[in-house]
Amino acid sequence: MLEKIRTIESGCQDNLARVSTLEELNEFRVRVLGRKGEITQLLRGLKDLNAEERLEIGKAANELKERLEKMIAARHEEISRRQLEIKLLNERIDVTLPGLPQQRGGKHPLTLISEEIQNIFSGMGFSIAEGPEIESDYYNFEALNVSRDHPARDMQDTFYINEDILLRTHTSPVQVRTMEKMAPRIPVKIIVPGKVYRKDDDATHSPMFTQVEGLVIDKTITFGNLKGTLMLFAQKIFGEDVRVRYRPSFFPFTEPSAEMDISCVICKGAGCRVCSHTGWLEILGAGMVNPRVLQYGGYDPEAVSGFAFGMGVERIAMLKYGINDLRLFFDNDIRFLQQF
Repeated sequence: MLEKIRTIESGCQDNLARVSTLEELNEFRVRVLGRKGEITQLLRGLKDLNAEERLEIGKAANELKERLEKMIAARHEEISRRQLEIKLLNERIDVTLPGLPQQRGGKHPLTLISEEIQNIFSGMGFSIAEGPEIESDYYNFEALNVSRDHPARDMQDTFYINEDILLRTHTSPVQVRTMEKMAPRIPVKIIVPGKVYRKDDDATHSPMFTQVEGLVIDKTITFGNLKGTLMLFAQKIFGEDVRVRYRPSFFPFTEPSAEMDISCVICKGAGCRVCSHTGWLEILGAGMVNPRVLQYGGYDPEAVSGFAFGMGVERIAMLKYGINDLRLFFDNDIRFLQQF
């Protein structure tokens, strides 16, 4: 057996010296060290030897295997270096040719719309506030006048970490947190952009989406102030000729509450498939801050009043850019993203 090992080693050295390409080297490695290779077959035959021979022959075979692996690695490096030298000698590079242009990235359409919304409201004197995405039940619901048994919770079913900790369903909790920090100082004038989470997933809903909410608190704030602010916003983002209307609605944290529609950006109010032939498109909800919410935030509803509003950034982007499927924002398809 020892003589066979020496014969295998001698033959391998001769064969390895004749290998000239990496493909041939790989074939040699498989033939010698592969599952059906000479060394593997030799090691499998150890079971037929007695204990003393098995120890001696096994040691010699394993040492040969290690030597061959080192020889193959050295030969691989040698062949690779020689191939590179040949390539460099034969290759000619024209340094006067223009370089390849670099592809420049761009901002995601949701980022573009978010920044545009923030710039519009910043121009009206609003500050930007932020808060945690993992929120307590108190701030997400109870401090916004949504008790544990309130039916409005069904519309905002979310992802719970435990009974009292959840992923926020809107950015409204930041409004309460801001009021707590500032009360009883006025005015309060903030917008709150950020990600929110609900158990929705279809062409027009996503389990994660982006909202921008606003809050204004001061003396003698009226619904007229709300209408003027949102009218200016709509004109800035959709154009001066856009028209708005308000429909009565219900939100636990505002009273009275309304949905705000704009004239269809596709048909200009004439009626089309996008607006279901009504000429109007809903873009946000708003209303006067509920007195109970003011109290939760530390303000006296007899001394101050306020308004609040909230909109989905994806909704605004879909209307502005004519996008018909919300999921396109999250697919990371470069063909879609390059359009912006």
